[in-house]
Amino acid sequence: MQERMGNPALVLPAAMQALTALGKVPAEVGLSPKLLELVNLRASQINGCSVCIDGHPRIAKKLGETDERLFAVSAWRDTPYFSDAERAALALTEAVTRTSDRADPVPDEIWDEATRHYDGRSLAALVIAIANINVWNRLNIATRQIAGAWKP
Repeated sequence: MQERMGNPALVLPAAMQALTALGKVPAEVGLSPKLLELVNLRASQINGCSVCIDGHPRIAKKLGETDERLFAVSAWRDTPYFSDAERAALALTEAVTRTSDRADPVPDEIWDEATRHYDGRSLAALVIAIANINVWNRLNIATRQIAGAWKP
């Protein structure tokens, strides 16, 4: 496969600045960088973004994430490796990423579980992180960016 064009965020520097600034907000609010990489990886798996599936585990590893947790992200419900807060974040990630899979894309039970683990600012930051990785996934997929070209 060949990329169709450069990533739009690289083609339009103002877009890159905006997405980069948005991407910094969740960590600035206090969400764990390791949690954010789990979220990034799970959304990217769902969306089939090869660039992010290749890159985000690299970032997570640099942050000290373990192989067993990274390998288990797609099966987080069935493994003992994640905390209740991480499970709530991953469930919210799946719901927000798969908005067309059900009539109520983010059911109250998923939202309510997230509110048990994250305060208002942290939950807002988590939703922003999920939205931001979905933007990156869509930019990469639409323009057929090549996995491995981005080496974080």
